[in-house]
Amino acid sequence: MPSTPRGSSGPRLGAIDVGTNSIRLIVAEILSDGTYRVLDEEREMTRLGAGLARTGRLAPETIERSLEVIGKMKAIADGFGVTELRTAATSAVREAKNGEDFRRLAWRRHRIRVEVISVEEEARLAFESGIRRFDLEGRAVAVADIGGGSLEVVLSAGSVLDQVYSLPLGAVRLTEKFVRSDPLSERHWKALKRAIDKKIKKQIGKPPFTVEVLVGSGGTFSALGGMVRFEREGKEGNPHGYGVTRAEVVRMLARFLEVPEAQRRQIPGMPPQRADIVVAGTAVVARLAKHLRVRQILVNDGGVRDGLILAMIADLGLGTATPAPPTRMDAVRRFARRCLSNERHGEHVAHLAGRVFDGLRGRFRLDVANRDLLVAAALLHDVGFLVNHASHHKHAYHLIMHSDLAGWSAREIEVIANVVRYHRRAYPRRSHANFARLSKPDRSLVSQLAGILRLGVALNRSHQQLVTDVRCHARRGRVTLVAVAPQEPVVELWDGRRKAGLFAKAFDSRLTVKWAAAMETAPSLRVVRARRGA
Repeated sequence: MPSTPRGSSGPRLGAIDVGTNSIRLIVAEILSDGTYRVLDEEREMTRLGAGLARTGRLAPETIERSLEVIGKMKAIADGFGVTELRTAATSAVREAKNGEDFRRLAWRRHRIRVEVISVEEEARLAFESGIRRFDLEGRAVAVADIGGGSLEVVLSAGSVLDQVYSLPLGAVRLTEKFVRSDPLSERHWKALKRAIDKKIKKQIGKPPFTVEVLVGSGGTFSALGGMVRFEREGKEGNPHGYGVTRAEVVRMLARFLEVPEAQRRQIPGMPPQRADIVVAGTAVVARLAKHLRVRQILVNDGGVRDGLILAMIADLGLGTATPAPPTRMDAVRRFARRCLSNERHGEHVAHLAGRVFDGLRGRFRLDVANRDLLVAAALLHDVGFLVNHASHHKHAYHLIMHSDLAGWSAREIEVIANVVRYHRRAYPRRSHANFARLSKPDRSLVSQLAGILRLGVALNRSHQQLVTDVRCHARRGRVTLVAVAPQEPVVELWDGRRKAGLFAKAFDSRLTVKWAAAMETAPSLRVVRARRGA
């Protein structure tokens, strides 16, 4: 975000990021165009999570030190007259058995409500900060935030959040467990490297697409950016936006491994208080970049606290993004457009699927409110192509789950995502984690809507909009679907039979698909039947 004003000033906001290793404050003034300028920043290393991996608890001395720092930061924010101060805690407080005690003390002493954010929210905040600060439109990106306790990684296709991972690979956590010699011995280095690689391989696996650039936030990335900048230019400065290569990170890591902590403190650009944990943190960056096969790394000096400010701006309705759509279906269409989906095909599938739903409502007592869920799923069913073709239904699920569709509840978004997940290939199964999480009524709803969506997609298989309308006739144990078209849609009828199995199972009915010429009132004699289980 810019540091100079581009419009008249507005509210002043503050955000405190309570991390495992350090606590950071940002105070910002909101400008009329929805951007902000930084009025003050403060950071203090408190090592709140020191010893947490071993004991499972926050130590009394680190709690006291952290509460003292939070009190000072609140006083600074109050001095700037902030109208809202948001304080968010990440992995240390989230994992600690006495994390709730810490929160109570913060409220009792300073009247600060410490919000423990989820892994997903932490990753989203870092992601929002990254995509707002850099021009990443249309690029396949990984956003990583390394804290003291954990590493959050987001894979993004075309600025749309696709996958979120949280790994216990924080710089403090790894240092306490593996850095047992100074400088690090070969044996200890191999153990550290194996542990990092094992976690990355297990939780991230093979990336679904080729990552073009890695955007990194957190102290480790900032330190690396500062040191590389000094090495290149001979001067210190804010590393935000600075680009480093994977080769430079590997070279820095080799340097750190050769010298003891006392000498690492003397490296130009190295924050002295980070010298003890920089080996582990840099190892994570190097191994992650290698796994993702990415060569370019951009340093984002914002991260979670910047994401908090952006979230507060959005809550005030002052964001710089396109204004919120007037209807929630417009939000769906806007998201589909961001994913470069085929709008004409999506709209026609939505029309056909909606007509099938209308024809079934009376017989199967379908709730009219669920028609919107079906239409939204139809409009979004191909968004996964943004990632790749082979498993686009699975990628679509993740894209939709991580989307921020205005006007839709979390439950509705999850239903839509599941309907899209099952618009092709495998049927819904309780063994699928995404399906098992749903309530029993929603599992039944997803099966029915996905069965209808498969038919809607099939009836526009050629993408030529040959089928202009659908009429349904339902009676006990049997449904007749009449595809209205000016000429026989051979491909659509063929695909309708292939895709009818889930529908037949979900509605416990035999399905017959017929064709009627657009001007005819009775269906032709060309019939395709699908039995339950087909």
